[in-house]
Amino acid sequence: MENGRKKAIRIKAAYFRENCKVGRYGVIDLFKDCDRCGYKLLRYPLGENADLGFTLKKSEDIIIFTNTSSRLSREIFTLAHEIGHVILHMEAAFSFVDNVNTISEGSSDEKEQEANYFAACLLMPSDDVEKFLDLEIEDFKKNSLSAMDIARMMSEFNVSFEMVLNRLENLGKIDKDERVLLDNERNKWRVGNLLRSVGGNSRLNEPSMERDIPHEYIDYVIYNYNHNAIPIETLEKALEYYQLTVDDIRDRMVEHLQQDENLSDLIGGLED
Repeated sequence: MENGRKKAIRIKAAYFRENCKVGRYGVIDLFKDCDRCGYKLLRYPLGENADLGFTLKKSEDIIIFTNTSSRLSREIFTLAHEIGHVILHMEAAFSFVDNVNTISEGSSDEKEQEANYFAACLLMPSDDVEKFLDLEIEDFKKNSLSAMDIARMMSEFNVSFEMVLNRLENLGKIDKDERVLLDNERNKWRVGNLLRSVGGNSRLNEPSMERDIPHEYIDYVIYNYNHNAIPIETLEKALEYYQLTVDDIRDRMVEHLQQDENLSDLIGGLED
């Protein structure tokens, strides 16, 4: 990626970040910020092996989905990645679907690389990383970082252990040998234990399994059912996402005549 393009992406990420609620270093709740920016956000557990997220433009709406079966830290990065697609690429395409291959450092697709870079700049801006290392790590330039330091950065920036390492290496704060040592330390102690040892947010290392679908989508489904656009089976499947049944929304449904009743009415009309 050319330096000029990187700078343009950093500017756009910084601008979006200005609309987010930020703590000492990191964005506090990117999911709420996404809603405040007017995007239609859906969060649902599709399973560990399913796609991580997607972005779709439908009419005037921007719809973003994240899979809550993945670790919360990864889901947050997925959301930042999808926001990157919206801001950088949505004028030229109507949808993006992302999985473990597209949301990775090794992706060769230019748009995916740009969305990853946007997410890194949004979640861990270089100035804030520099500030953390200066204020929170004692004599960073003389002392090497420990896995516990990385866990503290995870909690402050609401990101994964892997992302902290990627960002530090890309910013030239650690080299490949130091990264290997930190990886080994992480494998020895486990991320969950490291987070608990520093009083960090252990939820970052666990899937949230959140089911958060805007209730306006219930209105869409019920409307389509009432106008014979979808069968009752589709309505029931959609309601399952909200942990509802047909009985819960019975007062909003138009009862459809059965096929034999329609036929009887038609025959009766002909006889008249």
